[in-house]
Amino acid sequence: MDLFAPVPAINQYLEDYLRATKMPANLRDAVLYAVMGGGKRLRPVLAWHSCVACGGDGADSLAAGAAVELVHAFSLVHDDLPALDNDDLRRGKPTLHKHAGEAMALLAGDMALTLAFRLLAEKSPREKVADLVYALSLGTSKMINGQILDTLGGFDSASTPQQKVDEVHLNKTGALIRAACLMGAFSADASDRNFAEVDAYAHRIGLMFQIVDDLIDVEQTAEHTGKRTGKDSEAGKLTYPAVHGVHGSRCIVTRLLSESLEAIAPLGPAADPLRILAQKMAHRTN
Repeated sequence: MDLFAPVPAINQYLEDYLRATKMPANLRDAVLYAVMGGGKRLRPVLAWHSCVACGGDGADSLAAGAAVELVHAFSLVHDDLPALDNDDLRRGKPTLHKHAGEAMALLAGDMALTLAFRLLAEKSPREKVADLVYALSLGTSKMINGQILDTLGGFDSASTPQQKVDEVHLNKTGALIRAACLMGAFSADASDRNFAEVDAYAHRIGLMFQIVDDLIDVEQTAEHTGKRTGKDSEAGKLTYPAVHGVHGSRCIVTRLLSESLEAIAPLGPAADPLRILAQKMAHRTN
């Protein structure tokens, strides 16, 4: 089973939309660099397979998946800026601010974020726009909350290290993954029960994905990942390996994987791609 077979359709949809949208040529080039410069397209692929798992046609999720990917691209461009993570490398290439300058990177990120919601308004069935926009705006705002906590603090003074790292991970990374799955389910007209099953799955894989990211940052090289590693420990950030150790973090990944698979068991064979994706996410090395 080729889980990423939808990627060419997703890429074409994104590129067609960006090239058809009116903006200055240099801004379009920068947005295309940020959005079309590689990446696994995990979030739109999750939207596609969540749609199929809930009885829809995967192509019905293209607008939802493209919108999530635009928000994801915005977050990466802004995260890489000197004021935040100050990264020079993304997907094996210079980050956008290194390629086109900080001012253009800021504005290209702003444009990608804005276009995500415009795309939903223009391309989604009218009866679904409100639900899709709400899901994406909630996921985006939680992502930003998580970035604030991770970068600038603001935790409740009574929070334990475990509570703090969970709050960061469930928001900064998990919320947008969860939004992608839920928007895929919305695109399929999922029943309340199926929606709840996809939501339970998405909640767990979103946290699991960031824990694995923490482990990759500790265990892998920049040459292998295409981005700088070791930066979290250098910055003194809260991570799962810092709180639980590498072995303990691996055990939590195993538990979350098991719980995610259990959550979508009632969806039957239609959810097989989601099951395989969860397993791949648990064992990825980049």
